[in-house]
Amino acid sequence: MARLAPKSMVLRDGKWSEQDAAILVPGDIIYIKLGDIIPANARLLEGDPLKIDQSSLTRESLPVTKQPGDGVYSGSTCKQGKVEAVVIAMGVHTFLSKAAHLVDSTNQDGHFQR
Repeated sequence: MARLAPKSMVLRDGKWSEQDAAILVPGDIIYIKLGDIIPANARLLEGDPLKIDQSSLTRESLPVTKQPGDGVYSGSTCKQGKVEAVVIAMGVHTFLSKAAHLVDSTNQDGHFQR
């Protein structure tokens, strides 16, 4: 079964359209709403605050409130609100990718591995 690429609402040439998240580039304007998985690291533009579940990245047990001007991380989930945001990092340049690289690059065994 073919896996569908995640989609995001993107403002291009003055028009909103649904695009594959894989083709986003820094500077793109995206629309984030309830239930969306954040496709890239982004900075929130003017609008209502968002509640973001970033527990998969930070281990926080509750969603955090993000205000306009705050950054959101790729892989987080929008739990409340809707807002436009500007993409600031994609792929290997995201917080999630950098964290995964740090974990992968360690030479020490964790206590579960021992």
